Amino acid sequence: MGQKRAVLVGINYPGTDGELKGCLNDVARMRRCLVDRFGFDEAGIRVLADADPFTPPPTGANIRLELERLVADARSGDALFFHYSGHGLQLPAETGEDDDTGYDECIVPCDLNLIKDQDFSELVAKVPDSCRFTMVSDSCHSGGLIDKTKEQIGNSTKQNRTQQRREREMKPPPGSGSGTGLCASLARIVRGVLESLGAGIHCNRRGQHQGSSSSSVQEPADDMEAAKGGSISNRSLPLSTFIQMLKDKTGRHDVGVGSIHTTLFHHFGDEASPKVKKLMKVMVAKLRQDGKEEAEQSYVPTPREAEAAEALAQEQDTHSVEEVYAGPAAAARVPPRNGVLISGCQTDETSADATTADGMSYGALSNAIQTILAGNGNGKKRGAAVTNRELVVRARELLCKQGYTQQPGLYCSDEHARLPFIC
Repeated sequence: MGQKRAVLVGINYPGTDGELKGCLNDVARMRRCLVDRFGFDEAGIRVLADADPFTPPPTGANIRLELERLVADARSGDALFFHYSGHGLQLPAETGEDDDTGYDECIVPCDLNLIKDQDFSELVAKVPDSCRFTMVSDSCHSGGLIDKTKEQIGNSTKQNRTQQRREREMKPPPGSGSGTGLCASLARIVRGVLESLGAGIHCNRRGQHQGSSSSSVQEPADDMEAAKGGSISNRSLPLSTFIQMLKDKTGRHDVGVGSIHTTLFHHFGDEASPKVKKLMKVMVAKLRQDGKEEAEQSYVPTPREAEAAEALAQEQDTHSVEEVYAGPAAAARVPPRNGVLISGCQTDETSADATTADGMSYGALSNAIQTILAGNGNGKKRGAAVTNRELVVRARELLCKQGYTQQPGLYCSDEHARLPFIC
């Protein structure tokens, strides 16, 4: 067995319009779980959390640096793990027809320097064979965050949405004599409802104490009645809120939907997302080719941008916007085969950030994972191995019983779907 290493990121965005409550708790619980259950060494776990002075700030550059180190140092047999709790963002893709979901799914670092789905796809493509990279993203719009990875459970990708629509159209109506699968499904739903009522699980507000990622962790109460009077927000940034936060961050007041990528590159330069840098390279090349360098709404390169543009020239050649968003030619596009993504929800859904009346907060998916791994209510002994597929199926069932509407997803190869969670 190789080494076990992890990067854990929790962002609560304190003092902003997008403030959350439970993300640092998610990281603290997962850190303890990795050590106690999966045998990780404390030294092999890197934590980035805002509002925690003992960890590096979870900026876009810092998160990418830690992930690049995680993968660069990997060897065959290693188990790599990345947990993210924070905001998710969905942007219209420049070439939606060639994107798995039709959108850019992103995570939102504390400095708003977005990390996008294709960035994760390119990262996972570097993972050596016989080494597994598992990612849990307890954030909104997280379905499809590792672009081009096979969707095992969910309906975020266009291919799965089309397939499921066809299956619904072909499915016989109830009572036709051949709907045994539907009857079984309804029976499971009814049984789940009865079990939920019998256990008193009819409230969708549960919590976990908010605290430092390095502090002691309080587990949420088993009694759902303790959660009454709490509140639930979601881990999605409305595009208008993100744009306002980006204006405040950069001091630029002309930011709009069509200039987000330009603004990110203008402000962060070479530290911007690789996907953003590739897009800017194409845009600049096209402007020069057409002799329209001044056409981009008073865009004036800064010295930092000029340096970044020089660096871009040394990168892999990119000829079109389509290639930026869809990758190189189809023949050269190999789906990442060593990555596993467990998403908090589908690409068009939001993930819950719950707070109880007594101030305990956590993410709904993160809490579900901890509950399942602890063996609570699933018929398995504490510490028993749970496959990736089992974990997502049970998380869906548990969240449904608790009243949440979000549906976690699983993205990985068929082989990895059958393997134990993390290692």
